[in-house]
Amino acid sequence: MKVVHIITRMILGGAQENTLYTVLGLNQKPGYEVTLVTGPAIGPEGELLEEARKSGIRVMLVPEMRREIHPWRDFQTLLSLTRLLKELSPEIVHTHSSKAGILGRLAARRAHVPFILHTIHGQAFHPNQNWILNTLFKNLEWYVSRFTDRIITVADAMRDQAVAAGIAPASKFITIYSGMDVGAFLNGHGRRTEMRRKLGFGEEQTVVGKVARLAPLKGYEYIIELAHELMPRHPELRFLFVGDGQLRTELEAQAQRLGVRDRIVFAGLVPAQEVPAYLSAMDILVHASLREGLARVLPQALISGKPVVSFDVDGAREVVRNEETGFLVRAKDLRGLVESVEKLVAQPALGKRMGERGRELFTRQFDQEVMVDRIDELYHCLEAGQPASQPPQESRWASPGGERQHLAEGRNLS
Repeated sequence: MKVVHIITRMILGGAQENTLYTVLGLNQKPGYEVTLVTGPAIGPEGELLEEARKSGIRVMLVPEMRREIHPWRDFQTLLSLTRLLKELSPEIVHTHSSKAGILGRLAARRAHVPFILHTIHGQAFHPNQNWILNTLFKNLEWYVSRFTDRIITVADAMRDQAVAAGIAPASKFITIYSGMDVGAFLNGHGRRTEMRRKLGFGEEQTVVGKVARLAPLKGYEYIIELAHELMPRHPELRFLFVGDGQLRTELEAQAQRLGVRDRIVFAGLVPAQEVPAYLSAMDILVHASLREGLARVLPQALISGKPVVSFDVDGAREVVRNEETGFLVRAKDLRGLVESVEKLVAQPALGKRMGERGRELFTRQFDQEVMVDRIDELYHCLEAGQPASQPPQESRWASPGGERQHLAEGRNLS
């Protein structure tokens, strides 16, 4: 089965890691010929292209494909993708991210590809967006969904938002949670002492961390405000920011202005395989993003045994069970963020219980092998013309000893 995955850029990010694990996993299964098509990984966020190439994946670059809207370049991208797909002649095209999702599906249709799938990692439209762009993206997503055989979402929230926006009927969607190397997060605690020493944290200090690009809508400004609020009452607190991006200078200036710059470690860009070690150095993970699909770092932190505090946006509530695995806070509610983090600072045993509960609930559910197996089954259901349905995630997939049930049962694809 020839399968082509198309993504706008392979920077260090959640959608890109998901795509990388998918193509690597499928490539290891018998009967697949997998190609990854992407634009250049431009920007300070790092890249995953070399990891794909070193793992034996055929990678094809479309130089014109960029994240920013540019009508002429986007038209060239569409022509290049169409030409490429006609040459490769795949049975399946599977797109990821907004730009590649729209242009890739248009190209697949023009190239008469038999089956077209798309994964929504995060919506192209969102409440924090200019209304003109919001309307444009909704209309584009509605149009290309008409010839998309199946839409995978990384959280039920993504499906519900798309259905509410009129993108496609619920029957076209299936939730497959984003997979990862769960073993690395289960075992990351072995590097805690080493990492805290490396980062300059004492064992008596409580470390609050965030892992994300330093980019708009990621919410770092709220965590710097949080530090400013809590430091007078909790001088033992320290903060660890893992990631890089366009807002680094601005965020460092904000921290300096509020008098907390010396309490924050900006770790910068780190390789994806080092994230478990950095999480091990933390005591609490805070995720204050205003827009996500389902941030991979939330289950990663929980599988690492860390409690989480998150703004209640998009798919966060599917892993952050309020007062069970962490605390959910209304978006932009700084007071709620402060109160939730302070509870965990004051009650370390509560945080430990939450982390252990998260590890128990989500280790199996977010295993990369589970994700790849479900995508593999979906492909074969499409090819065989069989119906495919949404299996209950926890009962069929999250139980370590549970017997896996076949994907092909239930409602029709169309």
